[in-house]
Amino acid sequence: MVGDDSGSVRDDTSLLERMIERLVTQRACLDQAADLVARLTGPVVELGLGKGRTYDHLRRLLPHREILVFDRQIHAPKAYLPDRADLYLGDFRDTVRAAIERLRGKVVLLHADIGSTDRERDRELVDEIAPLIDELMCDHGIVVTDRDMRRTHWESLPLPSAAGNWTYFMYRVKKADG
Repeated sequence: MVGDDSGSVRDDTSLLERMIERLVTQRACLDQAADLVARLTGPVVELGLGKGRTYDHLRRLLPHREILVFDRQIHAPKAYLPDRADLYLGDFRDTVRAAIERLRGKVVLLHADIGSTDRERDRELVDEIAPLIDELMCDHGIVVTDRDMRRTHWESLPLPSAAGNWTYFMYRVKKADG
C-alpha cells in the first residue's frame, strides 16, 4: 500500500505519489459509483468538499443530479462551490442530522472524504455519522468513502480495477430484503 492518510510516510513513496494514488482511486470509485446509480432516482451527497475536486468531478459525471455538499468550512475556490441552497456548513454530526428530514431515504450516492491523520478522531466521527448517513440513503444506494463505515446491512463492493493503491471503501446500501 502506498498510503492511507494515517500520517505515516513510507521512505519509498513521495507525497506526490501518495496524492496521485489517492486521486486515481477516488476517480475510479466515483466513476463506477455513477454507473451503479444510473437507474436510481435521487440526489447525490458530497460529504467533505475540501478544495472541490471530487465535487467538480461528480457534477461533470452526473450533470442532471442534485448534488448537496457538506463541510465544516469553505476551502474551495468559488468556481467549485455549489449554490448556497445546496451547501451545508458546520460539524457533520449537526449538518447531516439536520438534512435527514429533507433527504431521508432519497440519496442514491454519497461520497464521504472525511479522513484525517488522526485515526481515533476519525473513528469517533464515523461511529456517530454512519447511522445518520444510513438514514439519508435509499435502498441500493452507493456509499464511497475513505473510512470504513461498519454498517452490517451494507454490502461491501470491490474497488474498480482502475483504482490506485489507496485505501477506499464502496458499499451498496441494502435496506429491504433481497
